[in-house]
Amino acid sequence: MNQLYYRELIAGRVKGPGAAFLRLLLSLAACLYLTVIALRNFLYDAGLLKAHCVNAAVISIGNITAGGTGKTPLVIWLCNVLSKKGISCAILTRGYKSGQNSKLRTANCIDEPAIIAQHCPQAPVVIDPDRVAGAAHAIENFDAKVLIMDDGFQHRRLDRDLDIVTIDATRPFGYGTLLPAGLLREPVRSLKRAQAVVLTRCDQVADADLEQLQHQINQLNPDITIATSAHRPVCVRTAQGTDVKLDELKGSKVFAFCAIGNPDAFFDTLKALGLNVLGSRSYNDHHHYGTGDVAYICETARIISANLVLTTEKDWTKISDLLPKTTDLTFACLIIELKFLTGQKNLRALIQDTITCKMSQRTEN
Repeated sequence: MNQLYYRELIAGRVKGPGAAFLRLLLSLAACLYLTVIALRNFLYDAGLLKAHCVNAAVISIGNITAGGTGKTPLVIWLCNVLSKKGISCAILTRGYKSGQNSKLRTANCIDEPAIIAQHCPQAPVVIDPDRVAGAAHAIENFDAKVLIMDDGFQHRRLDRDLDIVTIDATRPFGYGTLLPAGLLREPVRSLKRAQAVVLTRCDQVADADLEQLQHQINQLNPDITIATSAHRPVCVRTAQGTDVKLDELKGSKVFAFCAIGNPDAFFDTLKALGLNVLGSRSYNDHHHYGTGDVAYICETARIISANLVLTTEKDWTKISDLLPKTTDLTFACLIIELKFLTGQKNLRALIQDTITCKMSQRTEN
């Protein structure tokens, strides 16, 4: 099912008996999914399923909804914070290449791992769907003292010392329903397992809505640390590797495309920067680009007389090798970084306390 249609369907914006029937089927599937998730969480909470402990501090950065919530910029931020403190860390992420160290060429990686490897050259990125095996690999081969587990909130098989959950403030709880009837990967009450929440894209919502969201989270978990953040555009990087200041691009005629969980957030960011977005195309999240996609993008950009074809950094890692060697179009990606608005001091303190506590345990053992 097309991602755009699916989102319109579960949001209730697609009308008619056919749509109502589809939503009924999705709701029935969601009930089954809830049963499986609830049983699995119960087994871990009761200790009937074992979480594997490792000889390193494990910090998980995850979410409770499907789609982009801004985990990758937070992983990069945390990795750089630890590296500046001289703490040896490694990043665990799932993928198709087991035990891979992403200090190799970016083309050997996929999506988020490629971006992380580019922005965190000082830290190995271990790609392995088996997080326990990946953790062992990182400790044995890289002597990692801290493991940052990307997208790890639902992966309970590897015990963690700190759970940080990212929540997109523009779409916090995935239409309030579990997959596939909504976007929740598990019930909102699962936030009780987390020690910290980082709200992302807070600059794109009203203050009253942001306060209400924080109130909801505090009701679920009064002891949780909450930080707010925004994705700050830094520059635009062209296919030739040139960084262009954003002020120099105001008024540019742009065709934009992406294949991310929240495409509207990307397009809205471009408009807020003063770019003239003449046309756009969103693909399903994690879309595998082909030469046909590139041909469509080029043709559409020329038809609407765009002078800049712009995408996300995540999409750039997948499409850059497919671009024509010579073209009259300028291709580029938007570079962003995480900017904390509130709560960064408390979050840093929580992270430091977690690592210090783990180090003390290692010394005692």
